[in-house]
Amino acid sequence: MKILLAGAFGNLGFEILKVLTDKGLDVVAADLKERPNNGLEGKYTFRSIDATKAQSLKGLCDGVDIVITTMGLTGASTRFTSYDIDYQGNLNLYNEAKAAGVKKFNYISVIACNEPGAEKVPMLHAKFLMEQELTRGAMDYVIYRPTGYFYDIAKVFKPYVDKGEMQLLKGYHQVKANVVDCPDFAAFIVAHMQDTNALYEVGGKETYTYEQMARMCFKAANKPCVIKDSPIWMFSILANLPKMKAAGKHDIILFSKWTLSHDLVGKDVTGDHSFAAYIQDYFGGK
Repeated sequence: MKILLAGAFGNLGFEILKVLTDKGLDVVAADLKERPNNGLEGKYTFRSIDATKAQSLKGLCDGVDIVITTMGLTGASTRFTSYDIDYQGNLNLYNEAKAAGVKKFNYISVIACNEPGAEKVPMLHAKFLMEQELTRGAMDYVIYRPTGYFYDIAKVFKPYVDKGEMQLLKGYHQVKANVVDCPDFAAFIVAHMQDTNALYEVGGKETYTYEQMARMCFKAANKPCVIKDSPIWMFSILANLPKMKAAGKHDIILFSKWTLSHDLVGKDVTGDHSFAAYIQDYFGGK
């Protein structure tokens, strides 16, 4: 079986690559750049691509049975939008896969992208548009909607822990999520990559409110937890400031506003890794 893994050298993509190569599968690892000295050399074939340019994908899917794509915009960008990558880039790949006769297309989306109001958040809406392309297309598909990842929470909370002060949205302290560890999610993706026309909302085994997460981070860092409130409307103002738009931060600010104000609990629970233990290791040291 031949697998094409697009976005193979992002955080999640590389965990999927580990699982696929451990199984001895024939893997084409596609991304803008290959991660150097990654320890898996010789176990896959690398192909450099720019999914926003359909021409760079020509021949990529020849002989491929299953496509798995993690491609998506995850941070601020002055060059691309979520519609350029999460939607059009993945649509370019889908069209190439279809032309090559690929049997199944696996897409990593995001939880709640179909909820009312999500159409105003580009990082959600672009993924939902791609989901629609899959569900009305002719190729079999698997859609995965993760709740979020351990490392994302740690990365977002770290500057606040370093500063000694956490900001949460006023009235939304009890919003909760069951984020999942990337290795656990990667194993789930590969285990279900041959399913037919399935949609999974994937989370980890532990569910916490954002206030609980904040207190957990500060405790692990051995610091007193100071939480201050920010009004939710402040995020909209901040996102539309000219300097934020110029820095490519508009979309990610709106995404942060959404995640901090909506429960993101996946019903398809997977993995044995503990978020509490991860946070203790991350902030407290092993």
